[in-house]
Amino acid sequence: QVQLVESGGGLVQAGGSLRLSCAASGRTFSSLHMGWFRQAPGKEREFVAAIRRSGITYYADSVKSRFTISRDNAKNTVYLQMNSLKPEDTAVYYCAADTAGLNMPKGSYDYWGQGTQVTVSS
Repeated sequence: QVQLVESGGGLVQAGGSLRLSCAASGRTFSSLHMGWFRQAPGKEREFVAAIRRSGITYYADSVKSRFTISRDNAKNTVYLQMNSLKPEDTAVYYCAADTAGLNMPKGSYDYWGQGTQVTVSS
């Protein structure tokens, strides 16, 4: 079992920045592939970014060059640095862990966090 706890969400003005964190426990963090997803009201959950245990990263086109995913294996934490935020980035952001990494970057995540709300005002 893997437990994931997100933090760092909040209210920010358009153009601002936030850094989300996801702390993992229950399994060797360095063995996990990690991802961030988001879900806006009335919309389906969508892929945002992912990082393999090797450090290879992936991004959705909508966030490329604005968001950066990173990991600190010593702290069992994955981060999502979000810059130049837009109102359309408003959503609940979820952290996810993939143990096998066979369908990266969008599929086969085994564990999910509870989510953290990000609201970007115009």
